[in-house]
Amino acid sequence: MSYEQYRRWIILTYPDGERGPVLDLVAGSLSGGTAVLFTYPLDLVRTKLAYQVVGSPKLKLQGIMTNEQIYKGIVDCFLKTYKEAGIRGLYRGVAPSLYGIFPYAGLKFYFYEEMKRYVPLEQKNSIMVKLVCGSVAGLLGQTFTYPLDVVRRQMQVQRLLASNNPEMKGTMESLILIAKKQGWKQLFSGLSINYLKVVPSVAIGFTVYDLMKAYLRVPSRDEPVKEVVTSKRSTQPSIRS
Repeated sequence: MSYEQYRRWIILTYPDGERGPVLDLVAGSLSGGTAVLFTYPLDLVRTKLAYQVVGSPKLKLQGIMTNEQIYKGIVDCFLKTYKEAGIRGLYRGVAPSLYGIFPYAGLKFYFYEEMKRYVPLEQKNSIMVKLVCGSVAGLLGQTFTYPLDVVRRQMQVQRLLASNNPEMKGTMESLILIAKKQGWKQLFSGLSINYLKVVPSVAIGFTVYDLMKAYLRVPSRDEPVKEVVTSKRSTQPSIRS
């Protein structure tokens, strides 16, 4: 929703601007940032619940604290996180998320729309073509931005780790710290597994989105904008000498 809305706002603000993939890049980046700001606390809670462990001596030896921050569920995790650090606690690690989502969402839309431009007209409505375009878009976007995702998750759960671990305060500092302490390969750890989730997810998301727009007979995304821009120009009073 926000992607289409941002796209219309940009066109209405700059009616003579270029309508190429750069427009999709900007609108996609802004929509990704908007989605993160509205949903980030849920992502934080999901990560904390996934990382928490209960009374495992083996995991204690690995430096994971088991006597603090044990969450009973989603609401309990929200309340404890808020009580501990307030709103800032619910948005801990949001900076690398925004740094990552801006290029990721933007590149995702950019690659998808750019690849569709080279599809022959008779194959535009092919589900397989849409899936392929979405898969490549998701793969490229995820590859370029994955290190920021690693930083985000480590910042989210660092309070669950041993206290002698150095604290991560900034995105760039955290990137350098992980590369020094754990090696640069750690910045891409789990990327291949992530492909199994992200690539089909993006492909299916784009495909279903396009199919539903066609099924519901939603007008082309540029048609309403063209009508508004044309009507605005036609209603402007002419200047008489």
